[in-house]
Amino acid sequence: MAAMEGILEVYQRSYDPLRPVVCIDETSKQLIKEGRIPCEPGNPEKVDSVYVRNGVANVFMIAEPLAGWRETVVTETRNAVDFAQILKYTSDILYPRAEKVVLVTGNLNIHAEASLYKAFKPEEARRLAERFEWHYTPKHGGWLDMAEIEIGIMGRQALAKPLPDMESFQEQVRIWTIKRNAECKKINWQFKTTDARIKLAKLYPIVL
Repeated sequence: MAAMEGILEVYQRSYDPLRPVVCIDETSKQLIKEGRIPCEPGNPEKVDSVYVRNGVANVFMIAEPLAGWRETVVTETRNAVDFAQILKYTSDILYPRAEKVVLVTGNLNIHAEASLYKAFKPEEARRLAERFEWHYTPKHGGWLDMAEIEIGIMGRQALAKPLPDMESFQEQVRIWTIKRNAECKKINWQFKTTDARIKLAKLYPIVL
């Protein structure tokens, strides 16, 4: 409950460009291409009914809900080093002037300060760790990360159909990101701590 209420309180903060609230999450998609049967004299090329798996593409979602802005980064893998690189990109490229980036992310094992030490020297890892104010969603509480909402929207609008390769996946994600940012789409988050204490009362411990 403490982790949930902590995040809900973060979402009630006023917009502050020096302490932006940034949500990060990621998802993977199986790349699938059509199998083709080569043509023979007198017979045209045919498309096999069986699809061919062509690897997996991963995309990190970096969303700033109050600004109606998001960035997407496509990678071939999803591991601790990838997450560390995303944090460095967020800190030094996206928000270099921020005093502190207020980070909301899931409690996946790679979503930890320890990941920074797997990618960078100790001095750099410590510097980056201190650039963030860390907030983790509770177990089974990934819905509290607004980046997950953005991923769901992206999935429906851009990634619903099979994509054959990494290039087409990157292009679909890029086009969607540009369009959604141009429209400055925001998430109308209405769930507050007071709502949680009523609707999720059974999850709270009973204190006599």
